[in-house]
Formats: sequence, structure tokens, C-alpha cells
Amino acid sequence: MTLHPSLAAVRRGVRAVLEPTDPGAVVVVACSGGADSVALLSATVHEGRKRALRVVGVTVDHGLQEGSAARADEVVAQMAAMGADETMTATVSVEAAGIGPEAAARQARYAVLEEVAERLGAAVVLLGHTLDDQAETVLLGLARGSGGRSLAGMRRGFDVFARPLLDVRRDDTVTACQVEGLTVWQDPHNSDPAYTRVRVRRRVLPLLEDELGPGVATTLARTADQLRADMALLDELAEEVHVRVAGPRGLSIPLLTPQHPALRRRVIRSAALLAGAPASELFHEHVLAVDALLTDWHGQKWIDLPGHLRAVRRDGLLVLEPGLPLG
Repeated sequence: MTLHPSLAAVRRGVRAVLEPTDPGAVVVVACSGGADSVALLSATVHEGRKRALRVVGVTVDHGLQEGSAARADEVVAQMAAMGADETMTATVSVEAAGIGPEAAARQARYAVLEEVAERLGAAVVLLGHTLDDQAETVLLGLARGSGGRSLAGMRRGFDVFARPLLDVRRDDTVTACQVEGLTVWQDPHNSDPAYTRVRVRRRVLPLLEDELGPGVATTLARTADQLRADMALLDELAEEVHVRVAGPRGLSIPLLTPQHPALRRRVIRSAALLAGAPASELFHEHVLAVDALLTDWHGQKWIDLPGHLRAVRRDGLLVLEPGLPLG
């Protein structure tokens, strides 16, 4: 019997990620109960059995919707019925101060999944993001003018996490679940037009497909792959510069100033993050203002940065030090 193409696509993506995993290893699958993560868990159970892996399904209860605990219990029961070797619910507290509820929920989710992976000694944590999610991320980054880092989209793997479905369309995960007779949950947040990503998914991308022809999502995702390689190289080169110019009291202005702007500004951003600036609040405008202390200095005293920091020139160094709280 020929395997349905959608089911084959999902399993192929999972198989590629699990290929280097040793027999007996623990694989954690983050599962919300939606089509993407349910299809991911099903494929992982299937491929994991062939490799003698221990598959642990984890659902995260963010506590943001009424009845979320009961919903988490339902997902746990479903994961067990699908054949996961172990299941669990991870409950998190989402604090959205300064970054918005979506970003805060994402941070809390990744943090607790890392904790679960460490406790279980997991080889990898699988996330269910698809090609469509990648296309939406790139389009949002483009609309916000967020630069190459955002346009490079989501990474295929980072730390203990991996995304096996970034080459798989959302329609395929839905179809794969239908083929296997798996029930999926429709998160009301995923259809709420109050969320920008939902408007991109339901209005913007379909309009682009209508006006520009099919394949826009695939092209956006391919662009992310191309940019990600470039960004990785630039980040690597910038790290080498950072090591050369950094000292115990600050960054050497004579050594940093002649560097290419793409590298110099990456070093500034990295130094600010290391000094405690929140990544979600450190914008390109901040980096450019600090860069001007090096390339267009005409007596500026300092530049205020998020995280109660300030950047100042002192004795041939660019110093990032505690400053007064902003506003």
C-alpha cells in the first residue's frame, strides 16, 4: 500500500532529524494538540520505534485561556493513546511585561521545555513549526523592517531544539492527521484577527498568492534558508572581531571603529546583550546610536540603552555600564 504523500512528507522530515540519534535516546515532542504538533508526534512515534527511541510527549499549559488545564489533560490522554512512551504537562506562568503576550508565552514555553529536556537527558526537543510558519515569520520581519536577523526566519535547530517540519506545508500536517484518523484541536487564538500573525496567515499570504501566483510561501521560506547561512557567517566573523577588541573594561575604539559596519554593529549589539540589554527591547536604532559614538562622535555624553544601561566613550574604550532607568 502506497503511503499518502502528506504522511510521507511529515515522516521524512522527522526521519532526517532523528537519523543521528542513538538507540535508546530520549526524544521530547512539544504537542499543543493542533494539527502540526499532532502530526509531528505521530511521525516521531512511528520513526522512534524503528530506532528504539523513547518518545516523550509534552504539552505546555500557559494558563492564558479558560479551561486550559482541562485542555492539557485531553492532550496528555491523546498523546498516550498515540503511543508516546511517556507524557506530561508543563505548567508555566506567563509574564508579558515589555514584550507582549505572544513573545512572553514563547519564552516561558521554551524555558520549561529546556528544563524538561535537561531533567530527562533528552537528545532533542522537536517543535512543530511548518514551512507556512516560516513564511509568516519572514513576511512579518520584512514588514517590521527588522533586518536580516528576522528575515532569516526560524532556525532549523538551536540548543536542544529542532524543527523537522520546516519543509512541510501546513496543509500536509492537516491531511496527515486526517489520513491517520487523528483528532486535532483548533486553538481559537489561531483564528483571532487581533493577532498580527493570524492576519498574515488568513489575509496577507492568500492575497499574495492570488496576485503573484502560487508558491509565495515556499519562496519566502527558501529566502530564509539562504539568508540564514549568510547571517551565520557574519555572526561568526563578528564574534572573532569581538574577541579581538574586548577588554576587561570595554571595547577598544581604535580597533573596533575601522571594522566593516556589518561586523562593528554586530559586536555592539552582542556587547549590549552581554551587558544585560533585553533582546526584545534592543532595536536597530539603539545600535546605530551607539555606533555613532565611534564613527560620528562630536562630544555626545552617552547613549541610553534598554536594561538600565548606557554606552559611553571613555579613555579610548566604548564602555557599557549601568545607567539611570529610562522614562
